[in-house]
Amino acid sequence: PCGIFSSVFDMRSQLSFEDSVLIRQDRMMTLPSLLSEVMHGSEEKFDPSKELNVSFEYQCNGNGIFSTKARCEFEICTGIQVQDSIMMRSSSSFSCLSGAALSANATLANTNICNGIFGEEILPGLDSPKSFKRLSSSPSLSKLDILASSQSSISSLGGSFPSDNEILENGKSILTSMSAPTRIESCSFLNAMDVQMAGGAAGEDRVQAVCSEENGWLFCGIYDGFNGRDAADFLAGTFYENIGLSLQMLEWHMKQEEKAGVLSQKVPSKLLATDNVVKKDLDGDFSNLDIECKLSIFSIDTDGDLSSEPYRHGVLKCLTHALAQAENDFMYMVEQEMENRPDLVSVGSSVLVMLLHGMDLYILNLGDSRAVLATATGEDGSLQAIQLTEIHTVDNEVECQKVLADHPDDPSPILGGRVKGKLKLTRAFGVGYLKKSKLNDALMGILRVRNLCSPPYVYTHPFTTSHKVTENDLFVVLGSDGLFDFFSNSEVVELVHQFVQDNPFGDPAKFLIEQLVLRVAEHTGFSIEELMRIPVGRRRKYHDDVTVIVIILGNKQRMSSASTSL
Repeated sequence: PCGIFSSVFDMRSQLSFEDSVLIRQDRMMTLPSLLSEVMHGSEEKFDPSKELNVSFEYQCNGNGIFSTKARCEFEICTGIQVQDSIMMRSSSSFSCLSGAALSANATLANTNICNGIFGEEILPGLDSPKSFKRLSSSPSLSKLDILASSQSSISSLGGSFPSDNEILENGKSILTSMSAPTRIESCSFLNAMDVQMAGGAAGEDRVQAVCSEENGWLFCGIYDGFNGRDAADFLAGTFYENIGLSLQMLEWHMKQEEKAGVLSQKVPSKLLATDNVVKKDLDGDFSNLDIECKLSIFSIDTDGDLSSEPYRHGVLKCLTHALAQAENDFMYMVEQEMENRPDLVSVGSSVLVMLLHGMDLYILNLGDSRAVLATATGEDGSLQAIQLTEIHTVDNEVECQKVLADHPDDPSPILGGRVKGKLKLTRAFGVGYLKKSKLNDALMGILRVRNLCSPPYVYTHPFTTSHKVTENDLFVVLGSDGLFDFFSNSEVVELVHQFVQDNPFGDPAKFLIEQLVLRVAEHTGFSIEELMRIPVGRRRKYHDDVTVIVIILGNKQRMSSASTSL
């Protein structure tokens, strides 16, 4: 007891004077309610989950397995039609999902990037704070069409499919990376007649969940913004569409190869090392890739087998390409607007995306958010926590050594445990001032990085992986780094597993947030009530924005809910 009291006292001594006064005032103001709580038991007990004031839920219908190919037609740009989509329908490989988010940072509700079109039109159309909503088409693409046709500050948001004029006689097409986006209807991965979407914001975090049981896929994205929410907002408004366009291009090439049977043989030998070319350019400007290299990103030999390793590799290429396009577009926007908003050069985001299609699970991560898979091992069914992502910070020795090796002439590429003394992340979306000298020059005084000798210092190439879901895999937890500041991977898996066993119809993500609040309160010496009454902004001293999504794998019917907090 003495040790516990001493620890609590030490933590309280670190609290700011303002927070202490605020807490005392709150306690005085709520004294009657506290007395009432004592007199009437726990009827008025404080519930931290009420801080999650935006919530939505999703439960799979479980319509069974569709092994036949989905017949559909869709038009690409000016008239090219693709019939009999080779993307096969399948039963949902997850039974439900649950998500929750808690804010700690104070930030603007809407940003004014792209002359306010994101905050006024695109994001409100995508977000659904109370429930999943059905999308009949691609709302953000229509908004971006307006953007592209009105002399927007963005050169391209998502790219486009080849038009008639871009199709060559030999069957190859030209993909223009800087062209206006175009609406496309398809039966491929991220396009279907019945698509459900939900999402919202918590501080500088953004979360999205999109699913189609009709086509058997689920998309989840967590964008952990920093130095502002602009980059996370940009990703929430464009990245899902970028991925959809890339996957549609993959499907288009698969159909062309299936019809001709010779397209892949016509690819020049210099393109066989496409991976290396793409990796190099992803850390720079994607638009520098020549036409044949861009096409080769989508050219794979699968023989129509969606479960083949080449096909899975093709999907991962699509995810990587979509991120490169988003980065290119965002940086272009920053350069156009930095005269009026120099702060944009320091805005960035971590990126975590999971795509589940049938029994194939795909992961892309950039930064320090994590995806953790819970799987049963051994005869006793003991749980194992498998991290599906990398941690791209200077605390990762491999990442740290890469930064040092890439800047041999710089005496201090890492200073004070941060890249150029500014950022712990070694890979991130945005944060242009650590990637381009002219963006760093836009900053004034102490904000500018001195001796930016050989940028980029922060990279954009993501980590990607695929996993074949087995009957031993129980669930996946996606979380921003705020969750793992207080819990290890194993602790997260144990908490979720025990909760699901005890509460088969409960909300495991909300439970994780509640446990995090409890642990933060214990570490700081606050009660839960005291902690949650500290205003956002000030509360960032004690914990970060936290976003969690839990996906229960398998076809077991189960109700779940998901929540986010502004």
